[in-house]
Amino acid sequence: MRLSSTFSFYITRQFTIGMCLVFLIFMATIFIFDAVEMMRRGSGPNRELATIGILLQMAMLRIPFMAQKALPFAALVAGLWTFARMTRTQELVVARAAGVSVWQFLLPTLILALALGIFMMTVFNPMSAAMVSRYEHMDAKYLRGKSSLLTLSTSGIWLRQGDGNRQSVIHAQHLNQESLTLHDVIIFQYEHDDLFIRRIDASKAQLEVGYWNLEDAVLTSPDQPAKFEDLYTMSTELTFENIEDSFAPPETLSFWALPGFIEVLEASGFSTVRHRLHLHSLLSGPLLLCAMVFIAATFSLRFSRRGGTWLLISAGVLSGFILYFVSDLVLAFGLSGQIPPALAAWTPAGVFTLIGAASLFHMEDG
Repeated sequence: MRLSSTFSFYITRQFTIGMCLVFLIFMATIFIFDAVEMMRRGSGPNRELATIGILLQMAMLRIPFMAQKALPFAALVAGLWTFARMTRTQELVVARAAGVSVWQFLLPTLILALALGIFMMTVFNPMSAAMVSRYEHMDAKYLRGKSSLLTLSTSGIWLRQGDGNRQSVIHAQHLNQESLTLHDVIIFQYEHDDLFIRRIDASKAQLEVGYWNLEDAVLTSPDQPAKFEDLYTMSTELTFENIEDSFAPPETLSFWALPGFIEVLEASGFSTVRHRLHLHSLLSGPLLLCAMVFIAATFSLRFSRRGGTWLLISAGVLSGFILYFVSDLVLAFGLSGQIPPALAAWTPAGVFTLIGAASLFHMEDG
């Protein structure tokens, strides 16, 4: 029997209403806890600039990012609520008695979850990334006392750039952000399989478009006398934004900017594990929402007249938290390099989707 468009629209509307209500409750709760945490962090010493207005603004800037994290759980709870209510009111019982299979009335919800996941990935994520980037800058300025997201070690700044078969490791004592100038610079250049070819010492290195301007440079090569240059140029594909973004969380980059930025990082010798992991996590988002719908259907379509409703709902919610825990665990393995980033990002959503589909196949009697 073909599922009617009226019934499909009805199921979709019920699921949408449930998701909106649950999502708003989640986001209000998250904002309250986030605002309290910001107040706590802003109450420390030397935080005079962190006013209540700024702290609340920072909490607001985190809402889109947290929305992406909370959406799968909102889909799970909304699915449990929708299918449980329709089962309790006998609507799904009548539909199945009329020849509508579980796959037919799940299809509108799965399509909605898939479309919502694609929207969050392609449209919502760029806005979230921009707001997270703004939050990170404000956090560095008002709460961490830094003017930049650059992470400085006790030995200064370390950078690496690639130019064809040549790799350059750049060390500087400090950076002037206004003039994009590195001070007290040492550059080690290598070719092919880490074959050392040159060391460059310079008092300053100013970043221009496509090259470094090195002042008072001393070039030292193996078996050759040192050579002094008042001004020496070295080509580069780095920009200050690339340098800063390489130290910033990958969440500050939009879905559309990530692939190109990963290529720049690879060419420059930076690690791309975090950025690849984040990219594949975004790509697997629609599948994760579908997995939540499968889990919700598995637990909410089993209600019996003898009770056990809340037990099944609790089991469904617990399954969602298990998925969250497993996802974090696998992502940690991916971040450490023990498994490929793509496998780490796709495995939890894929496995739980298969488990949910297998459970529904087992439950479906025709």
